[in-house]
Amino acid sequence: MAKLYFYYSSMNAGKSTSLLQSSYNYRERGMNTLVMAPELDDRYGAGQVTSRIGLETAATTFRPEDNLAETVAAAHANEPIHCVLIDEAQFLTKQQVLQLTDVTDIMNIPVLAYGLRTDFRGEPFEGSKYLLAWSDNLKELKAICHCGAKATMVVRLDEHGNAIQEGAQIEIGGNDRYVSMCRKHFKALFYA
Repeated sequence: MAKLYFYYSSMNAGKSTSLLQSSYNYRERGMNTLVMAPELDDRYGAGQVTSRIGLETAATTFRPEDNLAETVAAAHANEPIHCVLIDEAQFLTKQQVLQLTDVTDIMNIPVLAYGLRTDFRGEPFEGSKYLLAWSDNLKELKAICHCGAKATMVVRLDEHGNAIQEGAQIEIGGNDRYVSMCRKHFKALFYA
């Protein structure tokens, strides 16, 4: 029976690298994967999953209003899909997470979702909240804080390196805007 997996962490833990490796492993065995990414994440170009270590692959993009079960079903009708891999899964809606449970429960296709657990304020993203609640398997990927402890939080920085405490939950950026930290250092910086 297929399962829904959620691989979560702060930034710089290798989520996209792990996704790309999983897709490669399936394809090496002659199986087809469907890699998906949110359309709004265009850091490396829309329809592209790119890891910080230079690996990349094309991806099918989705928007909040898209029905992911229908997208998977259409792709599966063209060629058998053996695994669906979702990058930046924190940007999924509640409804899309529910649709992904249909992909596993009805279509019997495993779904591997990779994303952040919380935003720069320590608040859960909608997609992450429901993936944490409804996934069959939860896997934490580890990132490291500058102190050497496990990084579980993400801080958004301004152009001067100061923590931003307010603003839109979603603002696309990379190492130039975000830093992963342990909870102790997050609290010291965010609540200073």
